[in-house]
Amino acid sequence: METTGKYSEMEHKIQSLETMVTRLSKTVAEQELLIKHYEEQLLLSRRRQFGSSSEKSPDQLHFENVFNEPEAQTDQSLPEPAYEQITYKRRKRAGKREEDLEGLPAERIDYELPESERSCPECGDIMRDIGVTVRDELEIIPARVIHKEHAVHAYACATCEKNSDHTPVIKAKAPAPLISGSLASPSAVAHIATQKYVNGVPLYRQEKGLEYDNVNLSRQTMANWLVYCSQNYLAAIYSMLTGYLLKETCLHADETTVQVLHEPDRAAQTRSYEWLYRTSGFTEHPVVIYEYKETRNQEHPKAFLKGFEGYLHTDGYQAYHNLPSEITVVGCWAHCRRYWEKLYETVPVSKRNGSNAERGLVYINLLFAYEDEYQDLTPEERHKKRLECSKPVSDEFFDWVSTLQALPKSLFGEAVHYALAQREYLENVYLDGRLELSNNRAERSIKPFVTGRKAWLFANTPNGAEASSIIYSIIETAKENNLHPFQYLKYLLETLPAAKTGDLEALLPWSETLPECCRAPSKKRAEPKKRKTDKGPLHQALIRLRAKFQAENVS
Repeated sequence: METTGKYSEMEHKIQSLETMVTRLSKTVAEQELLIKHYEEQLLLSRRRQFGSSSEKSPDQLHFENVFNEPEAQTDQSLPEPAYEQITYKRRKRAGKREEDLEGLPAERIDYELPESERSCPECGDIMRDIGVTVRDELEIIPARVIHKEHAVHAYACATCEKNSDHTPVIKAKAPAPLISGSLASPSAVAHIATQKYVNGVPLYRQEKGLEYDNVNLSRQTMANWLVYCSQNYLAAIYSMLTGYLLKETCLHADETTVQVLHEPDRAAQTRSYEWLYRTSGFTEHPVVIYEYKETRNQEHPKAFLKGFEGYLHTDGYQAYHNLPSEITVVGCWAHCRRYWEKLYETVPVSKRNGSNAERGLVYINLLFAYEDEYQDLTPEERHKKRLECSKPVSDEFFDWVSTLQALPKSLFGEAVHYALAQREYLENVYLDGRLELSNNRAERSIKPFVTGRKAWLFANTPNGAEASSIIYSIIETAKENNLHPFQYLKYLLETLPAAKTGDLEALLPWSETLPECCRAPSKKRAEPKKRKTDKGPLHQALIRLRAKFQAENVS
């Protein structure tokens, strides 16, 4: 009995030790995952702080062990091929400065000696002009503020004044004031708007800058001008642009945060949102629309896109996935690539070659490499090429990703989860040749707002946020249609106070009746650079992948 008791006590201790080991092993595993997570976050933070923000694939990628079918069949004992040096000459580009100065008004100043100072020091005869040396300079004239008085004359009949009880009075015609009883003029409001929404100069800085020119114009007055003009004049153009946008069948959408200080029943620190919708690259008339909303709820894109039928490029935000069935959401492969790129950055350099992160990048980069080749094709030709070349690549990518086992909260798990969760939307790019592989077009259009927000920081009231949305929309649409933002805004504010509803069509950014001053100087298109035959390891990997899929298609 005593021996049995000792064995039971020993078994109990063994079980306790096993339980402790199991618990400690679990704790160690959890700590290792936590340490790995923090290491990944540290590497990412260092990259964001010190690294490049470009999404181009890094030059140091090596893909020899990722897709090495050709290398596996080569004979490594064969000698390396001999190399020869090839040199060539290219013509030096001439006239670059002349091209840069071509569109500017020129003012020539001649420096000549009077005849009395042109006597020859040797014989005393008058010296003749033998040539001119010309140097070019850029003269910049800052904006000038003047006080303009509109004196409207009135005329009365002197005879009627003497002989009749009624004296007719006639006034000279004059443009209607932009804002009754205000100093605001079309050029002043257009200048303030372009300074803030194009150049990113907030109103308080403009106020200080105007003081140096002896102009006392408060930021509150400037804000009131912008809100009034957007509500009473520019809103009509904004509404028409929105109507044209919703008639398209391919759109892009994105959203970003904005802070509005005085929203009803909301704290000043609460985030609001600026939604962006824009046309695709195949539209005849580009349109960019901003819309301010208090929240990021899905009800906002549903309400804005009411009546729209077609394709909508978006990122992976869930709100876009619950839109009506008439809207087909197209995912963004650039967002998918960012997950694999972040994962790649956290892999030690010695382990990158042949890693899962590297392989994921290769697949997606090949899709973008194909897109470069499709640039000059028609939508129908692009659709056909995508089905032949691109779709097999994405199919193999998703088949490979579905076999991977990754922890959900790790960067690897996030990359795998995003790809699989967004597969339905990412593959919709193969439905139409007009669609794009990424939503970068929308991100480029929302960038001016994000850049400007760093300067003006917030909107004071919802009315100010809505006014900013209207003005941003008109300015960015004008830029997309190659118009000069200041001149176009000035022309609108000169014309809209007296315009009728039927006149608005002629004021849209693509109208042929716009004055020539509204059009931005057209730049000469540079000749496309010839592609080099050798682009390094990435190019070679893409060639091998392309050859692999072409061989599979043939077989």
